[in-house]
Amino acid sequence: MDKVIVRSKSRAGVKIAVFAVFLAISILAPFLKQQFITGPIVNAVLFISTAVLGIGAGILIGLLPGMISAFTGLLPLPLLPMIPYIIMGNAVLVLIFGVLRKKSFWLGVISASFLKFIFLFFSSSFIINFFIKDSLPQKIAAMMAWPQLITALIGSIIAYFLLKLIKKEI
Repeated sequence: MDKVIVRSKSRAGVKIAVFAVFLAISILAPFLKQQFITGPIVNAVLFISTAVLGIGAGILIGLLPGMISAFTGLLPLPLLPMIPYIIMGNAVLVLIFGVLRKKSFWLGVISASFLKFIFLFFSSSFIINFFIKDSLPQKIAAMMAWPQLITALIGSIIAYFLLKLIKKEI
């Protein structure tokens, strides 16, 4: 009986350590201050953490990158109202991928990436049109459009190869 308890505790410790590493990467990535570097890293971490630790862990890890992006300046000040939507977009990515990946890894990542993009595109359009109005330069507004799809898809490719490397079933 004691061996079962020890084995259970050691597995929990490993999961906590893995979660901490994924969380640290998702927190540190926005400090790179480049959307096309930060985005793929964060999305890859979300895909990998969901595959390795489950949907709940992926959602928890997805809570901080948007807030850290605002803190580091990656997310411009006028887009601060988007933080809750970025968090929800990450949750959409994790949830859809978590549900569909067992049928097909690529169905999961493509569906999740596309739905995150659609969610953020329409959310940002609403926020910009109704609250920020014309004071937001197009370049800043574009951060919530097609780059979201591209960075999620790049993150999925990174995740695929890293999961293959660690031999996690994908």
